[in-house]
Amino acid sequence: MDPVILWFKRDLRLTDHAALVRASEIGAPIPVFIVEPDYWQRPDTSGRQWAFLCETLEDLQGQLRSKGSDLIVRVGAAVEVLAGLCRETGARQIVSHEETGNAWTFGRDQKVAQWAGAHGVHWTELPQSAVRRGAHDRDRWAAARNAWMSEPIIPAPRSLPPVALDSRALGDAGPATRSDPCPDRQKGGRSRALRLQETFVSSRSRTYRRGMSSPLEGAQVCSRLSPHLALGAVSVREAVQVCAQEQRSLKGSRDPRREGLKSYQSRLAWRDHFIQKLEDEPALEQRCMHPAFEGLRPVQSDAERLDAWRKGETGIPFVDACMRSLIATGWLNFRMRSMLMSFASYHLWLDWRATGQHLARMFTDYEPGIHWSQVQMQSGTTGINTPRIYNPVKQGRDQDSTGAFTRRWVPELRGVPDALLHEPWRWEGQLHYPAPVVDVAEAARQARDQIWAKRKEAGFAKEAARVVRKHASRKDPQRHFVNDRAPRKPRPKPRDNRQMSFDL
Repeated sequence: MDPVILWFKRDLRLTDHAALVRASEIGAPIPVFIVEPDYWQRPDTSGRQWAFLCETLEDLQGQLRSKGSDLIVRVGAAVEVLAGLCRETGARQIVSHEETGNAWTFGRDQKVAQWAGAHGVHWTELPQSAVRRGAHDRDRWAAARNAWMSEPIIPAPRSLPPVALDSRALGDAGPATRSDPCPDRQKGGRSRALRLQETFVSSRSRTYRRGMSSPLEGAQVCSRLSPHLALGAVSVREAVQVCAQEQRSLKGSRDPRREGLKSYQSRLAWRDHFIQKLEDEPALEQRCMHPAFEGLRPVQSDAERLDAWRKGETGIPFVDACMRSLIATGWLNFRMRSMLMSFASYHLWLDWRATGQHLARMFTDYEPGIHWSQVQMQSGTTGINTPRIYNPVKQGRDQDSTGAFTRRWVPELRGVPDALLHEPWRWEGQLHYPAPVVDVAEAARQARDQIWAKRKEAGFAKEAARVVRKHASRKDPQRHFVNDRAPRKPRPKPRDNRQMSFDL
């Protein structure tokens, strides 16, 4: 059989792997993963992501060896590595899944396509999710997505042909990444992902709806599959169908998991919906979805504010607790991610590109499609979402009413009374904690005025309609996909500065 290079990227599994099936149909697959040093120097990558990837690759390598094959790890630019493998093996075909990654991976894939076309190498790319590539519109997108998810899961092969090529050991292949201590980081690997999936479906989903917005409970009640889905250790279709099977078994019962699993399914759909945005418009990582917002905030961010936000030293206790927790764990629940981004964009008036890169580095589960769409959504630059300026003081009181989370991550506040924990500047005692970098209420007022003034400018609505046509999924032309949350009627401005929750 002719050799076929099976290029693994963010699809690190053997089950539900269409590219593996295709490669096996046309020849003898040579499983390859390329460590690309330039990628690991990008401002949205980090050592914690690299460590998680290595654990996932080790698991994949074990899976392949159990089938009689192996994972060949090479280091270098993708074009050079693939060209070398073609010379070494005589392979004239490459098979991989499509990747919706950051701008760098998009550019890399373009270079590979140009090289392959110029050298008579046939590169087949297959979809691995419901995200659609090429010309399409958003009408009935959700129906197409659901149809994809209902297709049978492809079983892992019983055996694979052996491979005998030089490979770099994972421990020696990694680039010199920046120091990135993350003591409470999740561990990678499909075996861990499957255990998480089982415990979530069987028990943890009971309190998912109630606890997912809590910074304390969220870490236990959320599925925690996000970094595994980001690297493809499990497919989204696997997650959807395992969840659906349990939902069918609970039909008619009063088990609280029914509501939890229903909410989880909606978030899996939400995931594909937002990744589709980046697939349709790769420049979302670099420019505002609605062009009217370009230049609204200074491109050169205030260095002191940016540094304070990055370190969790803004003087706003709940903001600092969330950031410090993220730095140490690599994970934060969705509401707190939204609040961090909202605070940076509105209260600190920082450009979303600088703050978005920092959060991307901190997230072990960095998924570019979700990340950059959400960064813009929480910064008010999409033009199609109602601006939501989270009040971090109110969020602290609502989501951390006992103060346990804030006191854990901001121990400088141990002496502050509970009633003043989220506003320690009102306490008359001695503090070894920074003063607030901004007046929360006044900063929110100024931001709100500037955002709404921009939205009222001539021509804004016309461009917003274009964004809706391109990015809003519709069951029919008059209905937006629920996760875009476009209002049916204009909402009055809030009477005070306390609006502050993302209505999940």
